[in-house]
Amino acid sequence: MVSRHHLGLLKTVPLCAAVLALPLAAGCGAKSDAADGKTAKPASLAELAKQTDCSPTGKRKVKDLEQGNCKTSQGRYVLLSFTTDNGMNAWLTEAKPWGGTYLVGARWVVVSQQKTLETLRKDLGGKIVQGDHHGSGHGTGHG
Repeated sequence: MVSRHHLGLLKTVPLCAAVLALPLAAGCGAKSDAADGKTAKPASLAELAKQTDCSPTGKRKVKDLEQGNCKTSQGRYVLLSFTTDNGMNAWLTEAKPWGGTYLVGARWVVVSQQKTLETLRKDLGGKIVQGDHHGSGHGTGHG
């Protein structure tokens, strides 16, 4: 049986993780370091799709985020729009250990390959962020 003390701890751990992630995510704010200085403004999934000429498929919407998959001449990517900064920061904290590359703006994230994100960044602004690297040796060398 779990004590009340442990139940309280289980409730506060995600909150602490989100608070600790805020300084890290602060570097992923709305301003872009793109050459044209484009500012990444908060946008809904529909607005992000329109800006990237995408008709999202597989759309999902939950309490604090919306997601859609895109395939355009620019490449394949996933659009995510969040209702709060805390929601976005918590999502990034959970996603980064899995690796990947993210274009991060103001309450939105695009997930794709580096080259695709560099192209989309010209339209959306934002900052490209890398997830954790797991090395290229996984799954190889087993003869």
